[in-house]
Amino acid sequence: MRLVRLGAAGAEKPAALLDDDNYIDLSDVVDDFNEAFFAADRMDEVATIVADRWDTAQPIGSLRIGSPIARPHQILCIGLNYSDHAAETGQAVPAEPILFTKSPNTMQGPNDPVQIPRGSVKTDWEVELAIVIGRRCSYLADEAAASAAIAGYTVVNDVSEREWQIERGGQWSKGKSAPTFNPTGPWLVTPDEVGNVLDLAMFLDVDGKRWQNGSTSTMIFSPAFIVHYLSQFLTLEPGDLINTGTPPGVGLGAKPPTYLRGGETMTLGIAGLGQQVQQVLP
Repeated sequence: MRLVRLGAAGAEKPAALLDDDNYIDLSDVVDDFNEAFFAADRMDEVATIVADRWDTAQPIGSLRIGSPIARPHQILCIGLNYSDHAAETGQAVPAEPILFTKSPNTMQGPNDPVQIPRGSVKTDWEVELAIVIGRRCSYLADEAAASAAIAGYTVVNDVSEREWQIERGGQWSKGKSAPTFNPTGPWLVTPDEVGNVLDLAMFLDVDGKRWQNGSTSTMIFSPAFIVHYLSQFLTLEPGDLINTGTPPGVGLGAKPPTYLRGGETMTLGIAGLGQQVQQVLP
């Protein structure tokens, strides 16, 4: 099942996709894909409703696609989680997941514009697989329990300001939390439709030039490992979003380093999870 939220920012309605161009309205049975929805464990119920409504599908047409979940309780992020990305940045493969956070208000629709923040000189891109948590989790017993707690997966662009991230006191969150810095979507895809989550092709283009061309197969820590690991340190809430790291090809790793200035178009995606397109505003 693929869940989507459609409509103007702040007024999105929950829906499910029939195919890439048509949706099934769920706004009469679901308020939103938010913490309350996931906490109530309604995914199977919604799947049944969707199956009964195939003949009610409508074209998406010009409707805006919002983030597939409402603003979460938290956005957690794993740094240097791809062996080939660690190599391009000249850093050692971490022994344990590196954790940082992004402000939840960085989340926006997958095709909404990205704004270069005031004073930025090193705004960068990162295509990432993101996990959506489906239930409250604390001290999960093992990776099997962690897998059962995953509601689905989506695409994010973990936009980053590298000067603020690296050169301004070592606090990664400073470089990760500017407005518009976490385009999310287009869909939430349930695990049964994703297939092997550790074998998904990923890409990111800037103005038609391919910068990132990777695969989740080079992840150091799998989604199940990450969810289990994080649950030992903090409580994960239903609807929380976890960005799981990026493959090589970021601007920071280029020679010379290359960053966004405004006026560019970013196009990115993950196999089976959809694509995003963002205009970069100066």
